Amino acid sequence: MDLKYKMILFLVLVSSITLCGCSTVKELSKGALGVSTKVLEEGRKDAIKKDFNRDYDTCYKTTKDSLNKIQAYIYAEEPAKNMIAIYVTASDTTPVGIFFKSIDKNNTTIEVSSPSVYARELISTKLWLGMEGKLQEEKETDEGTKKTLFK
Repeated sequence: MDLKYKMILFLVLVSSITLCGCSTVKELSKGALGVSTKVLEEGRKDAIKKDFNRDYDTCYKTTKDSLNKIQAYIYAEEPAKNMIAIYVTASDTTPVGIFFKSIDKNNTTIEVSSPSVYARELISTKLWLGMEGKLQEEKETDEGTKKTLFK
């Protein structure tokens, strides 16, 4: 066998294994980059959920505003999945997924999913305060902790 034939055979074998695995190529590459949302989607069964008497667009916009106030790091927005994926902060890379489900024209459910119970509770509490207009802006300190800024 010549070297060219061996290289082609090797590439076909590697491609077959990659494509036939339990993950899609897209999810596999996201996992390798550290931005996969699969664990967040799978954790939705344990998500903290709350219904709001607001339309979908208002809930989505208010959530993004709240995430900016608390300086969460948004690493993925997937409109097809009605989801925003964040890290708690730029320095705390605990993943949290925020899912939106329109109940009807004026009501929306927000679900907060994370493998970390602490992160799930922390982010959902802050988002609920944001939906009520009671969230204060926060700033991350050099030590990685958060400090509430009062106006």
